[in-house]
Amino acid sequence: MSHHIDELFAALQRLIPQHALSRLLGKIADCENTTLKNALIRAAVRHYGIDLSEAREPEPERYPSFNAFFTRHLSDSARPIDPSNNGLASPADGTVSQFGTIENGQLIQAKGFHFDLTRLLGPLESDISCLEAGSFATIYLSPRDYHRVHMPCDGTLLETLYIPGKLFSVNDTTTRYIPGLFSRNERLVCWFDSPMGKIAVVLVGALFVAGIGTVWQDSYSPRHLQHQRFESPTSYVKGQEIGHFRFGSTVIVATEKTLAFDSALKNGETVRMGSLLARFTQQ
Repeated sequence: MSHHIDELFAALQRLIPQHALSRLLGKIADCENTTLKNALIRAAVRHYGIDLSEAREPEPERYPSFNAFFTRHLSDSARPIDPSNNGLASPADGTVSQFGTIENGQLIQAKGFHFDLTRLLGPLESDISCLEAGSFATIYLSPRDYHRVHMPCDGTLLETLYIPGKLFSVNDTTTRYIPGLFSRNERLVCWFDSPMGKIAVVLVGALFVAGIGTVWQDSYSPRHLQHQRFESPTSYVKGQEIGHFRFGSTVIVATEKTLAFDSALKNGETVRMGSLLARFTQQ
């Protein structure tokens, strides 16, 4: 029975006006009406069991809007960052949905489903073929998670590519029923050079996500490709904030050099931003 319900859930997403609905909910989430935003925040805290004790602002009523609450900052000591030189840290709080080796330019989406690296990254100027024998990790951010994205290792930002697309949900159910999900959804590809080779950090949009933002551009919402190449590249250190989601979504990290993942790491495991995900096997 649950199998049929999951199929129906995935099928219904093809029919609803994804962008219009997400824009509407985005406007509601940005509303600063005290009664409305406090009611929404209280409902979210109660429904998702959100822990505000680690937040820089632990009082829910002090957030000016629902989106401000969902993109809340954590206190400086809340997330220790892996100190190793060859370690790849989790870029976000969330659940590890898939990880492993990129084989023949293919990444695992779910059991029985793969998707193409070149379709995920789009027409970047950088040579993405260097990642085709590397490694990847996919982190799903649920509505209860901290929604800011951080650097998984030291790196220099070279270019970004915003790719408009669908807004399917990216939860476990949808990844099992919609082929090529991550390469069909709206996404922002961030391309870095690091001491361990080239790295792509991909922020994938989703249903009800009111937007993707970065520290160098507050929001991305055009209906066409938006490419930006940085003539004066900016360097970021491991654990430094680079972006955020206005609800919940997915981050994919793809690396040029292969990674040795912790033998205890499993799909479905909860991770925290800054914690060690894997170690680079080549210096």
